[in-house]
This record gives sequence, structure tokens and C-alpha cells, in this order.
Amino acid sequence: MRQPIQRFIALALLAATVVLAISFAPLRRTFAASLSNSIIGLFPKDVGEFAYADLKTARGYPWFGQLREQLLPNRFRQFEAFLTSAGVDPNAQVDELAWAGITTAKGGGEEIVGVALGSFDPSTSEGRFKQQKMPMIEVRGYHLYAFGSGVAANDILFLFLDSNTAAFGHRPALEKLIDVRAGLADTLLTNEQMYPLINETNGKGLIWAVLDQNYTHLAMTQLVPQASQIQQAATIISRMHAMTISVQADTGVDIRFQAVCDSTDDANVLGAALQLAVMYQHHQDAQTNPALSSLLDAVHISPSGDRIKIEAPVTQDQLTNLIRTKVFAAPM
Repeated sequence: MRQPIQRFIALALLAATVVLAISFAPLRRTFAASLSNSIIGLFPKDVGEFAYADLKTARGYPWFGQLREQLLPNRFRQFEAFLTSAGVDPNAQVDELAWAGITTAKGGGEEIVGVALGSFDPSTSEGRFKQQKMPMIEVRGYHLYAFGSGVAANDILFLFLDSNTAAFGHRPALEKLIDVRAGLADTLLTNEQMYPLINETNGKGLIWAVLDQNYTHLAMTQLVPQASQIQQAATIISRMHAMTISVQADTGVDIRFQAVCDSTDDANVLGAALQLAVMYQHHQDAQTNPALSSLLDAVHISPSGDRIKIEAPVTQDQLTNLIRTKVFAAPM
């Protein structure tokens, strides 16, 4: 499970360099606010992955600092320093975060675009960017400041839409967002596959995500590689339509996956294959990583119509052990 969890977190860290992919165990139940359609509608129609994190609530949990240190790769630490130099403190000023992945036609790469919601001082921040002579690109009247040269394909750019909304991402994806805001391109609200699932998942977790067919195939391959190596299961996975992910907090953490299959038969067959794959991984980790093995032992998989529901509850003790063994540590 480590690879997809790290990838999920890394996308969020790219935005505001904060820990997102799992929540932490408070003493009382928490409820996440819903993301408004006015923000969802900023994103371009062709996103393949859309996710949200309620950071204001997440910061109140006791494990935040420890996990953040494990999950923050060097590039994101540099991006954090970049924002801080302009007077933007992502650990205090960003309350909510939404981000998306767009698969590029050339080479099967990925572009990231996101929106951070909070309280900003655009005039002061832009003044500091200019003093530091950071590369700036103007697009439809917006000033895009670059973390990097501003021309490299992997450069991350940052701009303010207003005093409560900042956007970040790769230049092509950011330009799409700006076109959507200007009414010149289709919005995610018109995506007939993604938006209904976003609407269904919105507000059901401190962190949640919706994946299209391509991202779902990638996630399934990473989550349960053993299942994807079985021919029948691999064929069913190739026909899957989408996946939703949500993270809820109570006296522990509950991570929920819901995979949308092509048919009820596919869901039943794949559900059985996934149960075998989880049992196998549980046995493999029993000696080498008992903390992760105990987590897998609690995973519950249940087909329901054309969907497969996967629940992975994590107790406070399990989370403590996982942090101690640095299972979430990101490569430097």
C-alpha cells in the first residue's frame, strides 16, 4: 500500500507542502466541509484525478508534525521555502486544498493543477517575488511566478486569483484553469463521468479523491500488484471505470476505497481476487513489517452491485507503529 499512499500525498504536498493522504486520530469525530461548486468549477473538464483536503481540521491532530517530516521530499521542501520567501506560510494560511492530475497526450506524462483556499496578501507577496527577481509569466492579466526557470517542463508556477484563492501547477494546466475561469474552456462540472462521483464523494472525508479509468488502473496496480498479475483479475481491472477514496477520522482513521467495475460479475470476481491478494500480502509482511501486516489484517472487501468497497480502518496504536517504522517516509 505504500506506493499509492505516497503518490496521493505527494500530489498534495506539491501544492502547499503539507501532509494530506491520511488523517490522525482525535478524541472526537470530525466532519469535513464540502468543497463548493464554484471551486470545483475552476478546474478543466479533462482532469483524470481530482482530490480535496481539509487542512484546517487536519492541523489539529497530534501526528501532523511527525508525518509531515516523513512525507516531505526535498523538492517540496524547496517549494515551501519558495512560498515562505514571498510571505506565504502554507502551514498557517492554507485552510483547504483541491488539486487535479491531467494525463498528457505526449509520452503519457502528467500535469498537476491545484487551488489553495485561505487568507493571502497578494500585493505584498507579489512585491517580494519581484524584489527577488523570480521569473514571471503573464497570462490573461494574471502573473504566474515560477519555482524554477519558468520554461522547464517540470517547473511549478504559482499565482493569486484573489485574496482568498491561490493556484499552482504546471504551466499548461494552469493556463487551462485560467481559460476556464475566463469562460473560454469547458469546466469539470461538465465532465459526465467524473463530476457525479465528485458530487457523491464531496464532504465525506477530511481527504477524498476521485480517479478516472486511467488513474484507477494505475492505483489498482499499485495497491494490489498480486491481483493485477492474475490474468482474469488483470482483465477485469482493465475494464474498471473509476475509483473514489475517502479518509475519515473518529477514534481511529478509516480509509475507504470504492471501485466502479464494468459489471456485477466483474465486481464479484475481482472482489474475491483482491481478498486473496490482501491475505497474501498480510502473510508476506508478517515477519518483515508487522505494523503494516496488522493493518492489512483489518482490511474489509465487499462487492456491492457493480462496485467493490474496500475499508481499511487504522487504530491509534497502528498509526503510531507505522510512523515509528517510517513506512510513510518519502524518498529524498
